Order: sequence, then structure tokens, then C-alpha cells
Amino acid sequence: MIRRGSTLDRALLLKFMHRTYQDLFPNEDFSHLEQTVKQYFSSDTPLWWVEEEKEQGAASRGERSNLNSPPCPLPPAPLPPAPLPLMPHAQCPIACLWVGNAIDQVHGNRHAHIFILYVVPEHRRRGIGTALMRYVENWAIQRGDRQIGLQVFQSNKPALNLYNQLGYQTQSLWMVKFLSAEK
Repeated sequence: MIRRGSTLDRALLLKFMHRTYQDLFPNEDFSHLEQTVKQYFSSDTPLWWVEEEKEQGAASRGERSNLNSPPCPLPPAPLPPAPLPLMPHAQCPIACLWVGNAIDQVHGNRHAHIFILYVVPEHRRRGIGTALMRYVENWAIQRGDRQIGLQVFQSNKPALNLYNQLGYQTQSLWMVKFLSAEK
């Protein structure tokens, strides 16, 4: 089930972001992500969560539909304390998609830009990422966007494969040069 998040989901979004980057770069410190969320997360930057469907009987008893499912995903590295209030029957998200806005520098048109797409490892390769991408594409079409942008690390082969299969193309390359502070 896909549900729209709200600005009240700030702490959970931050946890998902930490987990995303920790998966790719396990030995790095990502405490700076809190500032990113603080600066860019708002009602103008939609967030969607994927929650596991519960079986009818299990839902009424407050049980998980899959007893092997992990609890709400937490990053492997410690985070600054951020209590997350959960509703009594709230589901634990297994995926998230956070979208912002960008400007096409060639034509000047506003378009959707995917900040983060993350599926909890235990739920990957089940079509959840594809479903979220199709969902956001339909959402963007409905609001009049003519394209969607995203940035993906070259080392993230599963994500690159997904985006290529969905018809995304490289339009530009983001290049960096690391500068030494020492002379």
C-alpha cells in the first residue's frame, strides 16, 4: 500500500536517508543529512511510503502479515535522538520516495526531481521500486511535468539497472574533484 507522508514524518525520512547512504558507504558519517531534511523537506516536497499489506485476520489482531519481517527499519549507525511517535495500528514502511522540484537548465521548466528512493533490503527485487517510480511518474504527469530528474551514484548498479529499464537516460554528468586542504 502506498500512502502519502507528511511533514510529521521528518524523523522517519531521516532514518531512511541514513540507511540509504549507509548501504552505499558503510564507513561514512551522515549526520549532515539532518540539515538536508531540515532545509528541503516541506509540504511542497512530497513523500510517499510503501507499507506492507496485512492479512485481514492479522490486521484486526495488530499482527504483522509476515512474521519474518523486520521491525521498522533503522539505520545501522547510531543517529541523533529523534523519537518517532507511532500510531497504535501504524504500519512500518518498507520503502519511501521523496520528491522535490528542479528547473530544466536548458528550457527553464520546473519538473519533479527524485531526492530519494529506498526499499528496505529484505523487500527488494519484488517490484516495489518499479511501482514507486510509475506512481511518481503518474503524479508528475498529473501536475503537468514533462520530465523527472534524479541523481544516482555510478556504483549503485541495481538502481542504475532499474532506471535504465524504466527508460531513464543520462542527460548530464555530475563531476567532482576532491581538493586537498594540505599544500
